[in-house]
Amino acid sequence: MGITKSAGFSVKDNKIAAYAKALAHPARVAILRLLLKKQSCICGDIVEELPLSQSTVSQHLRELKEAGLIKGDVEGVKVCYCIDEKEWEQAKNQLLTLLNTPVSKINCC
Repeated sequence: MGITKSAGFSVKDNKIAAYAKALAHPARVAILRLLLKKQSCICGDIVEELPLSQSTVSQHLRELKEAGLIKGDVEGVKVCYCIDEKEWEQAKNQLLTLLNTPVSKINCC
């Protein structure tokens, strides 16, 4: 497996790539939708809402947490997850800026 050369890119581009990676699986999108809909921390209900095993859900939660889109707090033996509001706003702004960039009309393809 090759080494990625992310150091050669801007912090902003690396952050957008991290958000895109986190959003690149339908299970993670479903988890985000669930957390956004509940508008509160969720402690164990995520597995009950998805057709996935506990270990698979945990892997997806880890990806979302590494991207900064969610945060988790330990409460007893459970971890409660919720949207990280500050990071969510940054992700929205950076992704919208990229997606709203006009495409030049070029004679190509």
